[in-house]
Amino acid sequence: MSERNLELEMDEMKAQLGEILELLKGRKSIVGREEAKKKEDKVKDDEEEEEQFSASFTTLHGDFGGDDCPVRAELEAAQRRLDETYSEKSKTGRLAYLGVFASGGWKHSWIKHGVNTDELLDLIDTGVAGKVLSCIGNNDRLNILLNILKKPMTVSELVKKGGYNSTGQVYHHLKPLIAADLIAEDKDAAKGTYTIQRHKVRGIIMLLAGIGDMLDGSSEEATEWEAQADE
Repeated sequence: MSERNLELEMDEMKAQLGEILELLKGRKSIVGREEAKKKEDKVKDDEEEEEQFSASFTTLHGDFGGDDCPVRAELEAAQRRLDETYSEKSKTGRLAYLGVFASGGWKHSWIKHGVNTDELLDLIDTGVAGKVLSCIGNNDRLNILLNILKKPMTVSELVKKGGYNSTGQVYHHLKPLIAADLIAEDKDAAKGTYTIQRHKVRGIIMLLAGIGDMLDGSSEEATEWEAQADE
């Protein structure tokens, strides 16, 4: 019986392991490129869809309610596109919204299209929505946020406006609003002046729009949409 050459066997095993590692690295690289390509394609598709949607709203003006809405056809076309494509990217739906709001010497405008409602529902499931709502779910914080949304204000102005007894009370409510990145100290104004974070204006206004919808007692349009969905 011949003796085993353990050293030679170890070298062969090392060589084989090296080949396996190279294969795995190659596979990982291919998978990585495929994932990157998918992400790139998704971004491109979303951007193209956003451009198409924005193009259809270049002439928006006037009152957007009722049958006499001057751009009703464009709005209905956008609605049809959402209705036709939502199932491709979302189980529950997609939505679009746009608006203009002026405050603090600034005009804020936005158009968002194809927002995935699955992702919005996930905000509840993950607890993120609860944290955000608990941050502002207090009358004092909401009043402070409203005042600062209208225009930048100093702490002393907020004390006077809200009828507080001390600046400490205001600072107590400012801290969670600052932590949530809703407001910040205005570097271009007097020290202690707070302003709304401009990139959060849209979210604040849309949150209030949602609350307005929940308070709206009209059910005619909802019934119409429900009937269409059942067909």
